[in-house]
Amino acid sequence: MKVLNRWFESEPLRATLATDSVIGANTSPNNPGSGYVLLHHVMGELEKEKGAWGYVEGGMGGVSQSIACSARSLGADIFADRDVERVLIGQDGCAKGVVLTDGTEVRSKVVLSNATPYVTFKQLTPQDALPEAFITAVDQIDYTSPVTKINVAVDKLPNFLAAPNSADGKPGPHHQCSIHLNCESVEVLEEAYMEGQQGRPSSRPMIEMTIPSVLDPTLAPPGCHVLSLFIQFTPYLMEGRHAWTDEDRERFADTAFDWVERYAPGFKKSIVGKDILTPPDLERVFGLTGGNIFHGSMSLDQLYLARPLPSVADYRSPVKGLYLCGSGSHPGGGVMGAAGWNSALNVLADFKRL
Repeated sequence: MKVLNRWFESEPLRATLATDSVIGANTSPNNPGSGYVLLHHVMGELEKEKGAWGYVEGGMGGVSQSIACSARSLGADIFADRDVERVLIGQDGCAKGVVLTDGTEVRSKVVLSNATPYVTFKQLTPQDALPEAFITAVDQIDYTSPVTKINVAVDKLPNFLAAPNSADGKPGPHHQCSIHLNCESVEVLEEAYMEGQQGRPSSRPMIEMTIPSVLDPTLAPPGCHVLSLFIQFTPYLMEGRHAWTDEDRERFADTAFDWVERYAPGFKKSIVGKDILTPPDLERVFGLTGGNIFHGSMSLDQLYLARPLPSVADYRSPVKGLYLCGSGSHPGGGVMGAAGWNSALNVLADFKRL
């Protein structure tokens, strides 16, 4: 907040900008290090527009499909319908490929893992191939996540009190942007954060909404839309350390929808479908350890030369031929491919040394 206080006088503006200092991070705008999270969200560019974000036509899977298409054109084989069971380690202690859950062995000179460091080194790599001190260090990586993601299908465009829809029903400029709710003041964000730390989903959660279908008509039928709600703060385990139940999920979704309703009356009646993903759901469905969207907290002790650990900051693991290439390595999360690019360069450099 020191940076925002230096540049801005408007409390709603400061609070709105402060939401990007906590997105995906279990922290408060008042906590040291939150300024970096803000920087991380705005440091990039899209089509030479600094700080801009964009939608992918057809949904985010379009990025993966594009990469896959390019890889196949260069002769790559892709096994997207089968999980990896373990990394194959040769008698010389080097990575030799992977074993799929159906028993298929895929042999290769190197293995690059874009799974989280925990999944890579605790679940996929044989433990006897790793130093004990390294395994202990991996266990200490922080994956705490405060995020619940709710995808919503609606049969009409949200009509916000602050910017009512036009008579023709066409989306306005604000529908095309990131819409931040419950951020009238930093105090509101702080209270939401404190509730999450006590094992209770925030009663007035911070909500970031996007409506990609206003720009991409392939996502919904005419007149209908899909909304993405990025919501904080929610714990991995509920108060008393019990797991989320279906009732807990529905109750929290209702809380979030009630708040959206206050800003856009009629929203709740427009809902025709929803998909609720709490931190444990994000872990189970997408393999995000702890539900952390960045593959590890973006805290100052887990950035740069310490991401995810000082011993693997150069993407090389203790197992020769096994590399990290995902968001758990430098420079962290985001749809940018920087970690994979850097890792690939190191692999090529190692090949030249052979």
